[in-house]
Amino acid sequence: MKIYTKTGDDGTTGLIGNKRVKKSDPRIASYGMVDELNASIGIILSSKLGKDIHDLLTKIQNDLFVVGADLANPNLENKSNRVTSEMTSYLEKEIDRLEEKLSPITYFILPGGDLIASRVHLARAICRRAETNMVSLSEVDKINSLCLIYMNRLSDLLFVVARTINKRKKISDVAWKK
Repeated sequence: MKIYTKTGDDGTTGLIGNKRVKKSDPRIASYGMVDELNASIGIILSSKLGKDIHDLLTKIQNDLFVVGADLANPNLENKSNRVTSEMTSYLEKEIDRLEEKLSPITYFILPGGDLIASRVHLARAICRRAETNMVSLSEVDKINSLCLIYMNRLSDLLFVVARTINKRKKISDVAWKK
């Protein structure tokens, strides 16, 4: 099978269910942003991480494929490849696990510290932008609301992962100064 099909040469692309839409459609922008987030996590995974963080981010990469498939399928009656509440619950458990070993936040934290932690902060910013795109999409078309909840929690998790990486490398969080 060839990688190119030429079916998108007219500026359209196919959704699950064979519906074709313009590549500028908010649905395409939404799952394209999820793809960008997934690629940024791939860059992070090319770094030396603890096994727990590596395994966590690998699972998230796989789950982001489900988010993308969910967004690519406008037929909400089709229940395959949908974001579930269990996916978000998993993120919450991981946030709680990692936060147990972090000091409470008493100031605003700037994205930075170790290079890998900074890359995680960048992924968090991409995640927030992807969530914003999904909100825009949900204003014009129906989506699985669990996608929004998952992405909101994922941005929280990425923040905690960045803090965890800095702590493990004995680098202080970067405090915002007025």
